[in-house]
Amino acid sequence: MHQLAGIYANQGEVEQAIAFYQESLELKEKIGDVQGKAATLHQLAGIYANRGEVEQAIAFYQESLELEEKIGNLQGKAATFAMLGQLLAAQGYFDQAFNYLQQSLEILQHLRSPDAETVREIIAIVQQMAGDRS
Repeated sequence: MHQLAGIYANQGEVEQAIAFYQESLELKEKIGDVQGKAATLHQLAGIYANRGEVEQAIAFYQESLELEEKIGNLQGKAATFAMLGQLLAAQGYFDQAFNYLQQSLEILQHLRSPDAETVREIIAIVQQMAGDRS
């Protein structure tokens, strides 16, 4: 279901993607797949962010973060922190954005992930955005 939802999302069939992600969430809850549920919530958040439904996107990202924390999924936490940071920066909440991006960077550095460089670049862009708006 999760993969099928992703295919629909990539084809721009957002409502169908949401339906499949919701079905995926229900199945993952039934079988106790916490990591899968966190991943699905993360994907749903991205869809809602793209639709401009920022509050719903933040709620899904927050729920995903809670699950990732619960199971100790550092890579997942880093990805969700980065997405939350970018979403909040786009809304002009730079202090919160920097907080999330910094947490993402710290995790990725700890993991020695090459994605740390991408987050550094995002932080630089957000710093420029914050400077342009002040």
